[in-house]
Amino acid sequence: MASNMDREMILADFQACTGIENIDEAITLLEQNNWDLVAAINGVIPQENGILQSDYGGETIPGPVFDSASHPVPAPAPSSSSAFRPVVPSRQIVERQPRMLDFRVEYRDRNVDVVLEDSCTVGEIKQILENELQIPVSKMLLKGWKTGDVEDSTVLKSLHLPKNNSLYVLTPDLPPPSSSSHTGALQESLNQNFMLIITHREVQREYNLNFSGSSTIQEVKRNVYDLTSIPVRHQLWEGWPPSATDDSMCLAESGLSYPCHRLTVGRRSSPAQTREQSEEQSTDVHMVSDSDGDDFEDAPEFGVDDGEVFGMASSALRKSPMMPENAENEGDALLQFTAEFSSRYGDCHPVFFIGSLEAAFQEAFYVKARDRKLLAIYLHHDESVLTNVFCSQMLCAESVVSYLSQNFITWAWDLTKDANRARFLTMCNRHFGSVVAQTVRTQKTDQFPLFLIIMGKRSSNEVLNVIQGNTTVDELMMRLMAAMEIFTAQQQEDIKDEDEREARENVKREQDEAYRLSLEADRAKREAHEREMAEQFRLEQIRKEQEEEREAIRLSLEQALPPEPKEEDAEPVSKLRIRTPSGEFLERRFLASNKLQIVFDFVASKGFPWDEFKLLSTFPRRDVSSCACLGKCVQVGGIP
Repeated sequence: MASNMDREMILADFQACTGIENIDEAITLLEQNNWDLVAAINGVIPQENGILQSDYGGETIPGPVFDSASHPVPAPAPSSSSAFRPVVPSRQIVERQPRMLDFRVEYRDRNVDVVLEDSCTVGEIKQILENELQIPVSKMLLKGWKTGDVEDSTVLKSLHLPKNNSLYVLTPDLPPPSSSSHTGALQESLNQNFMLIITHREVQREYNLNFSGSSTIQEVKRNVYDLTSIPVRHQLWEGWPPSATDDSMCLAESGLSYPCHRLTVGRRSSPAQTREQSEEQSTDVHMVSDSDGDDFEDAPEFGVDDGEVFGMASSALRKSPMMPENAENEGDALLQFTAEFSSRYGDCHPVFFIGSLEAAFQEAFYVKARDRKLLAIYLHHDESVLTNVFCSQMLCAESVVSYLSQNFITWAWDLTKDANRARFLTMCNRHFGSVVAQTVRTQKTDQFPLFLIIMGKRSSNEVLNVIQGNTTVDELMMRLMAAMEIFTAQQQEDIKDEDEREARENVKREQDEAYRLSLEADRAKREAHEREMAEQFRLEQIRKEQEEEREAIRLSLEQALPPEPKEEDAEPVSKLRIRTPSGEFLERRFLASNKLQIVFDFVASKGFPWDEFKLLSTFPRRDVSSCACLGKCVQVGGIP
């Protein structure tokens, strides 16, 4: 069994030969081959690439080395301190056996195992998945490749893949699956809180940590790093369920016991980070940090070396600050942030919301359910060595920029200055609570930048994810899409509730409108009836007044009439018989000397005023009342 020192040298040689920068992956491959360097390399790199086992008891022959200009450089002399030296392939013909590759592909709640020869292409994997998952190849994004995105025509052999590989499928153009009992149970688990009782083996100390079901295993390990100072790659765990095979898996899917689960963590023996590269005849100078800290342990994941990180960090320090200190107006501060971000990293970057955090909430959450978006809060820190790499290669990647623009409202803040940091923590405590504020407060400088994914959920704001700077483009996209899937499911529920609420409100409005119209109609009828009654009352009053007036006139005329003469009176007497319109007859005697007006007054005293009725003579037929109208004083005796 190789000693720790030998293992460190074997690990360094294995990474130098295979180009595998992920230390966990390299250790896993070496352990699978019992730390046999040649066997491990032959398992990763095909024999045609020049790695062959010698026929002379393990002794190897140094082959030609090529510098950056592709010119051969004499091979270094054999050294007994190295556990491996590259060999020249034998001239004998070696018949290569087909190398089989195992792929475990995850899509939502399904896992598909695919076994192919390394001579197949990526497109053939997609065709197999199309039959298994019933997803068109054109709608399928196959992610998880160590080298980044690959074309469908890429041959698997050219990717230098290990035997066992884990991939995942994304379908951003397809709607989320319809809810089922399993999806409902998973959604319920995502909303639950898990109590993890974690024992630190070395110091025998327990930590009781609460995590939501949507938190990932990677987030748990990073939080444990903050408590124990054990880097994620050096953590040795006990107690995870067998189904917890991927750090990107959320706790709700990992099979943890609810509501609490016990875990144990310790520090594993970490191999040295130093790689001895001494090429005597090479003019290149390579500087490799031998620090055992975490400042640069995740930098290779970005595809850059330590020198690039140092260069970018130092260049950032020479530039003007991203945001003024003690800015009174948040909008003006974000205008400067956007301008400075564009000057450093180019114009291809997310569209930062210009305004206060409250205004960003209004834009993202307090609109109709169909128009709502997730809120992404980017927290910048110029003193972090990861900031420039994250901004230039992650945040400014076209796929990330496009996805954020379509689905997120992106708001940014710079925590480099203490005053701005304190101001954001105050805002964070007010809007998200003390737990989130404490999480941001305890982040170390080299863990920045941070990406907070916020979802507005009814009356509260929920932090779905906290993404640290030491990530890759694929992982960033995967976590953004995972948050989007959760948001989409919640949005569909909100849209359904909103539609039902609007339908109820529409029915209520229609009922209220019908009731209002009914009240107005009743009021109009009542007012019309009241007006009619008032008019009738007025007319009745007028009629009564007129009748009273006529009666008063009649009585006065009746009283003013001279007494009726007797037949035996000495003066001549005329007896008049007057027929009324009803057929009745009025009879009275008048003196021949009486004027015609007395006849009219008599007729009026009986209820037939002369201004309403005419007095006609029978023969010859003549309007006698016209004589009065003309003012003629005709005596009664003169009436024929």
